[in-house]
Amino acid sequence: MRDKASCADNQQERLKTIGWITGFVDGEGCFTVSIIKNISVTRKNGYQVFPEFVVTQSESSIKSLEVLKKYFKCGYINRNKRKDGRFEDMMKYCVRSLSDLHKIIIPFFESNKLKTYKDKDFRIFTKIIQIMLSGEHLNKKGLVKIISLMSSMNSRKKNPKLLESSETIRRILSA
Repeated sequence: MRDKASCADNQQERLKTIGWITGFVDGEGCFTVSIIKNISVTRKNGYQVFPEFVVTQSESSIKSLEVLKKYFKCGYINRNKRKDGRFEDMMKYCVRSLSDLHKIIIPFFESNKLKTYKDKDFRIFTKIIQIMLSGEHLNKKGLVKIISLMSSMNSRKKNPKLLESSETIRRILSA
């Protein structure tokens, strides 16, 4: 009987942790994608698509980021030096591995829905990861598809503009 009670307590604690993670990411997290010029031999089109799952906190709250890293068993925490005169540096929990994003982060948030506008960003992020997994991001058509999706991410505006002002984006579209 004692083992069953212990398992129930562990399950209840796990559910609390999952709920905390979902709420915390809703408030402090970000699903983002960048496109970087990379003329290395491995990038046929000269550009690299760079997806990230990021959660930031001030240095005094690093323990919350450590909880995320321990739970997900992937990613890393690094320090962003502040240059704005504020007291504490910012700490960042980041997952960039395509495999970890696909196998760990995406399934977690598919099962544990975000409640804010970040759910929309997450769904777009998931589509971009699928494009990358299929290898489409390695050609112009795939990059254009990703750019189109990116234009509606991380914005609370109803009609976000395509990233026309970005030099990188202009170069991709004109190539």
